[in-house]
Amino acid sequence: VGAFGYDLLFQFDPIQLKLPRGDRKDLHLFFCDDIYYMDRKKEQIERFQYEFELDGLSTIGLPREGQAVPKAPQRKAAPITSDHTREEYMANVETVRKGMKQGNFYEVVLRQSFKTTYSGSPSKLFETIQQASPSPYEFILQLGGEQLIGASPEMFVRVEGPRVETCPISGTARRTGDPMLDAENIKQLLMSAKEESELTMCTDVDRNDKSRVCVPGSVKIIGRRLIESYVGLFHTVDHVEGLLLPGFDAIDAFLSHMWAVTLIGAPKKAASQAIENLEKDARGWYGGAVGMLSMNGDINTGITIRTVHLKNGFATYPAGATLLYDSVPAAEEEETRIKATGFFRAMAGKAKPPAPAINDTFGKGLKLLLVDNDDCFIQTLANYARQTGAEVVTYRSGIPESMIEAINPDLILVSPGPGRPSDFGVPDLVRFAARAGYPVFGVCLGLQGIVEAFGGELGVLDYPMHGKPSKVRHFNKGAFVGLPEEFRVGRYHSLYALPEKLPDVLEVTAMSDDGIIMGVRHRELPIEAVQFHPESLLTLEGNCGLHLIENMIRLHGRAKAGHWINR
Repeated sequence: VGAFGYDLLFQFDPIQLKLPRGDRKDLHLFFCDDIYYMDRKKEQIERFQYEFELDGLSTIGLPREGQAVPKAPQRKAAPITSDHTREEYMANVETVRKGMKQGNFYEVVLRQSFKTTYSGSPSKLFETIQQASPSPYEFILQLGGEQLIGASPEMFVRVEGPRVETCPISGTARRTGDPMLDAENIKQLLMSAKEESELTMCTDVDRNDKSRVCVPGSVKIIGRRLIESYVGLFHTVDHVEGLLLPGFDAIDAFLSHMWAVTLIGAPKKAASQAIENLEKDARGWYGGAVGMLSMNGDINTGITIRTVHLKNGFATYPAGATLLYDSVPAAEEEETRIKATGFFRAMAGKAKPPAPAINDTFGKGLKLLLVDNDDCFIQTLANYARQTGAEVVTYRSGIPESMIEAINPDLILVSPGPGRPSDFGVPDLVRFAARAGYPVFGVCLGLQGIVEAFGGELGVLDYPMHGKPSKVRHFNKGAFVGLPEEFRVGRYHSLYALPEKLPDVLEVTAMSDDGIIMGVRHRELPIEAVQFHPESLLTLEGNCGLHLIENMIRLHGRAKAGHWINR
């Protein structure tokens, strides 16, 4: 078990070395005779202890004492810095692009290294990284006066019997924790021709690496552009396998792939020379591998990425981006920082981002009447309103005016529904509320009913918008105050308010990207509505739908008592 340094590559395929190497090691392996095996699924740990004998040599009776290593020097806390300015890294991207235009290489993986002081416990840092960035290859390696602590997502080479397996990773998108925004980021990642080209080149080189030692016809892609999720980011991944030719073993497979194209580029020799020419210092352990060589001939190794190198009281974290001719320098520089998110959090002592707080108090004491127009989304709408602390009571359409007066709601919510507003008496309900002084907020059919209640007319869309997303722009009025100037919403309607027939007492508060009225409010009364569905999953991005409901309750919930302000 141990670590394999990047410079091992040059033992087999030398280049012109320009960067100083100092006392860096190329290889550090442990011959393990005391192993703890933890099965996470079974929640149990097994211990294996071995003695070895070969050609008259034996480990029986030898002392099992570790090497004494002095503690790292204590250093003052310092901010995290990079060995590149943003401008320097982007300039290197342009240099690589020029080389690609001349045909010198197809892709190059350039890194920058982030560094800060660290005087804490390596094992404590390992625990923090485990929590912050759970990954398939988690490790802490004591290499004398230095430690490698990592959570690598990417397999290098795994060999079990004759089967050789790799999972090239290339293509990155930010993971925000917002399911809707993350879904959009994944869609953009999968639609990106540049990201697809990245992974295609990596996998073509990987297949070539296998073809050197595998049975002809056995090298196959068994997974293409799969999405893998990690803290802070998503990756696209291919899965490739092959069968070893007779006469080759796991070590041959390991050497044939040295090193992963996803950490060097292609062709490997030309790309590694570009790395030597452009990066600030020798890579050391970064871009090599960590893992184990089993006594039965199997190998299981991960690529040394997402790894903190501790030495002399400093913590260093390299992060790279795969550059193509299509690369945008600023985007590639930002990608390296996205990949370093886990390191930034670990150095701050934070395992996971804090959960957002929910404001569930400002609506307490308010009673909302939700009028159900035979719709299938009202419970979610009520759920949103209840998250403010308000009480919500629901009645079907046609509720008598006397019952409304008995309930005495602080706000009437008029739900979406099928058909026309008049089918459910929505215009009559709105006119009654206006006379009686009850605030009203309408959704979808509710907006249409408000428009008709004050003399407006409706049209029919040429193409029904049922479960369709749209971008909405608003004028920062009423329930839209404080929301992003433009955001995505979910629409479920065929009818719409005709702008040329909109009554003067109503003003438009929002429009869709296809020119349809998405929000209206009364110029004098506490009556407002939206055509889209704030409770739809298509309106989840940035919690805009929930925030709109919160605004609506803040603005209109006390209007009955004379506290409404026409903002």
